[in-house]
Amino acid sequence: MSEERYVPPRVWQHLAPSGGAFANINRPVAGPTHERELPVGRHPLQLYSLATPNGVKVTILLEELLALGVSGAEYDAWLIRIGEGEQFSSGFVEVNPNSKIPALLDRSEQSPIRVFESGSILLYLAEKFGHFLPTDRAARTETLNWLFWQMGAAPYLGGGFGHFYAYAPEKFQYAIDRFSMEAKRQLDVLDRRLAECRYLAGDGYSIADIAVWPWYGELVRGNLYSAGEFLSVHEYTHVQRWAEEVAQRPAVQRGRRVNRTWGDPAEQCPERHAAADLDRP
Repeated sequence: MSEERYVPPRVWQHLAPSGGAFANINRPVAGPTHERELPVGRHPLQLYSLATPNGVKVTILLEELLALGVSGAEYDAWLIRIGEGEQFSSGFVEVNPNSKIPALLDRSEQSPIRVFESGSILLYLAEKFGHFLPTDRAARTETLNWLFWQMGAAPYLGGGFGHFYAYAPEKFQYAIDRFSMEAKRQLDVLDRRLAECRYLAGDGYSIADIAVWPWYGELVRGNLYSAGEFLSVHEYTHVQRWAEEVAQRPAVQRGRRVNRTWGDPAEQCPERHAAADLDRP
């Protein structure tokens, strides 16, 4: 590796792939790369996703709603293979112009409603069905505080720490040190909050927990980036307690399997079109 110091040019140009995992799908422009319509199932809610932390948020919430008996939350979950660029199809871009999973199409309305960005989808579904978002103003605001905290914080954990620690083609100490420090600071924020209350927004489980758990809960449980020892996650005892409690919820266990195509085959459910799809061995 060259030790020559990099000096940014006056004008950046995209001359070569960036290297590392997912380099083949990174590009400096938006819009579709190919024509392809999205499949549509029989349920009003059509989800196009993958079981990344952001995708899992939505399937967990949908399974939680179904566990409460909310029949309108039945959904079709279609697999979007982001490593193969399926998020750049013309059909997907129509639902999410940002070409990121998850994306939701609600066909129960007279004119179908598109919902993109995982936080927006959680808020939309919680308001639509009246669960996991308090109606009291103070409690609702506290829930949204933590929901939007996650939306702002997790890019430093994923695109920052996760990229440079796990996916970058070379290990750069400056970048790893910088984002490790931020990841640990965020864990400390959560640990201090969860020392005060059972769940992030108080005594009640909410979309704030559903948003934060797939990132930070799975991190401290050793299921994200294999970085538990590196980040000394055992230090965050309150996050550990909360993470394990949430992980025991049946709807969480079901939701995290939807659109999963890796790991233990028993944990995989690439597409979900009925509850029975998650009941198969």
